[in-house]
Amino acid sequence: MKKLKVHLDRKQSQSYEICIGYDIFDRIAMMIANSRIAGRYVIVTDDCVGTLYGETLLAHLTKMGVRSDLIVFPAGERSKNVQSVLDIAGKLLDLGADRKCALIALGGGVVGDLAGFIASVYMRGVPCIQVPTTLMAQVDSSIGGKTAIDLPQGKNLLGTFCQPVGVFIDIKCLDTLPDAEYQNGLAEVVKYGIIDSESLFRQLEADVEAIRSRNRPFLEAIIQRVCTIKKGIVEMDEREQGLRRILNFGHTLGHALESASEYGISHGNAVAVGMIAAARMSQKLYGLPAEDRERIEGLIASLSLACGIPEDLATEDILSGLQRDKKKDGDTIHFVLLKKIGLPFINGGVPDDLLRETIEGLRT
Repeated sequence: MKKLKVHLDRKQSQSYEICIGYDIFDRIAMMIANSRIAGRYVIVTDDCVGTLYGETLLAHLTKMGVRSDLIVFPAGERSKNVQSVLDIAGKLLDLGADRKCALIALGGGVVGDLAGFIASVYMRGVPCIQVPTTLMAQVDSSIGGKTAIDLPQGKNLLGTFCQPVGVFIDIKCLDTLPDAEYQNGLAEVVKYGIIDSESLFRQLEADVEAIRSRNRPFLEAIIQRVCTIKKGIVEMDEREQGLRRILNFGHTLGHALESASEYGISHGNAVAVGMIAAARMSQKLYGLPAEDRERIEGLIASLSLACGIPEDLATEDILSGLQRDKKKDGDTIHFVLLKKIGLPFINGGVPDDLLRETIEGLRT
């Protein structure tokens, strides 16, 4: 098992470890038991992950003498809402869970967001442990403490910062991950290569077949590398006041696409299209080399991620979604753009005509 320490200078007591290994549920249970951070634990998961791993983790915790329970909710982005928060909080109360309990988020990004949000507000805050089971959650959403739920008007509009007390990544969970969910995670991996490490981007270009085949040694190395990048950014900017905003590369338009499609477009595909759009706007506005833009589009295509916007998705609906982006400043919608691969920056807004032109140019 490999361990990475996330050092949070703002409050050192909130620093935590990211533990990465293969087939480690028994050791996860042992480390949770030895941590003694709570008197009891409640696993929060969805009905897909719960069927695969919920009872397994519960059995390992019980074997370690840990008082544990399991709460399951319907899988999917549509569950990431206020009603689910109320339902799960009600189940916690029915179990008698008090402020000495801790939640274990077992699942992908939706589970991590929802369980983390509930942990931040239940009884004014209880500890949360992240056990991510999807590639996207393992390399991105489980690290850094951002939690959120959706509103009818858009994605992630209610949220908190709630740093986990630990992140446990079992790469074996990727063995059962559906192809579509694996694709979601690949978009986030590509994002890190684009915004932080040209050498990582080059490695992804060279090893497309290893990525497609889910080569275990390759995945272990890539996950550890991306987690190291993410932890470094979080350590420098825990609450997204500056540098951490570069992690939104591709997400501004991506979230608008998800919302406009009523989540018919997956997060990974939406972000992939958002990254292509950002690269095209970067070339036109700031001179991103054409070669870099072509490499970005080429890698995204080679990984079978979406490269365009469906014709039936109205431009006005997409633009309306952008206007509700939580990162905007007044009427200015900030985009993460590029000077070159590995050198991102936050721009002061994109002209409306270019934004519209870029969206229309991505029609498939």
